[in-house]
Amino acid sequence: MSLPPIIASLTRHKLTALLLVLQVGLTCAIVCNVAFMIVDRVQQLRQPSGVAESELAMIESTDLDQDAQPLVRHQIDLAALRTIPGVQSAVAADALPFNHHDWSNGITLAPDGPARATATVFDGTAGELAVLGLHLVEGRDFLPDEYVPMGSAHDWNGIDQVPATIVTRALAEKLFPGQDPLGKNIYPGDNPIRIVGVVDHLLRPQAHESADNEYATVLPLLPDANDVTYVLRTAPRDRERVLKQATAVLEHLHANRILRYAQTFEQLRADFFHRNRTMIGLLVAAAAGLLIVTALGIAGLASFWVQQRRHSIGIRRAVGATRRDVLRYFQFENFLIVGTGVILGAMLAYGLNLLLMWHYEQPRLPMPYVAMGATALWLLGQLAVLGPALRAASVPPVVATRAA
Repeated sequence: MSLPPIIASLTRHKLTALLLVLQVGLTCAIVCNVAFMIVDRVQQLRQPSGVAESELAMIESTDLDQDAQPLVRHQIDLAALRTIPGVQSAVAADALPFNHHDWSNGITLAPDGPARATATVFDGTAGELAVLGLHLVEGRDFLPDEYVPMGSAHDWNGIDQVPATIVTRALAEKLFPGQDPLGKNIYPGDNPIRIVGVVDHLLRPQAHESADNEYATVLPLLPDANDVTYVLRTAPRDRERVLKQATAVLEHLHANRILRYAQTFEQLRADFFHRNRTMIGLLVAAAAGLLIVTALGIAGLASFWVQQRRHSIGIRRAVGATRRDVLRYFQFENFLIVGTGVILGAMLAYGLNLLLMWHYEQPRLPMPYVAMGATALWLLGQLAVLGPALRAASVPPVVATRAA
């Protein structure tokens, strides 16, 4: 295929070719970033929380009695909740994956040292690991004498009194890469806390960057505020019934309280990612719309050029060009136009990604997404031009020359 005739033909339609190049470039830039955003959000939807999601139900309780004794109230409530048929165990907790109660602290390895990571504090009554279904991969659970009140009325000063902590594998690797974290001290507060265990996974209550989404510490802190979440572990088939009975039991024990968000953990997760699912749908629709418009533009322009070039096509056929030659001509011409647009689009894709990184904390666009976007547009261009190219190749030489 000779390149100069194609270039000469395109120079006679500079504006049209330029507009198509710009359209392809913008489509490439947007589609590459949209595809990356879709994959990133789908990965967020599939993140393992680390807890036994199908067996958990929860209900939030806010005691309106300002003179209440929260530690006593929680023990009374838990004792009653454990008597409900189907409840295997129950705990009072504050933070849970996806519930937005994110109390985070900078973690240092020495007093007044630089923060090595920022981690969420998970607290709860005894048995929290078993109720949540956390997988302890190293070390042990907390001992009964290690639990202390959170001290919520005194700036949560309980964090400076606990002797032990359990950390996630991700946080342990961040703080002590390639080392055994058991027995080592960390400083989430003013005093050292010894690591006694490591759990496999535990997502933080709020969405964070993927690298630190599992930076979490579990501390033997007893919730002592009037607001608390009761977490019940039960068989999946019993969760709805248990929630109704739990609401009735808690209202009967103490009427001067507000009960909210009686739901299963799966409902909590679905509500947390509702915006993500909506955004994924919108992004898919936007990307599909752009690709369709671009394909229609390529096909429409090719059809227009076929009509304008019937005379030249007929001459080429008359002097020996085969149908395959004409087909390859239009395909190669489309390849050059789309290729120029893709090169422009690759640069625009990284420029757009920099803006998203700066304003919306979007991760850096990986090279494979640009390569896949370019390949997809090249294939789309070849498919879009195929119909007009076949029509051009089927033009009879005699009819074309007579029509001139």
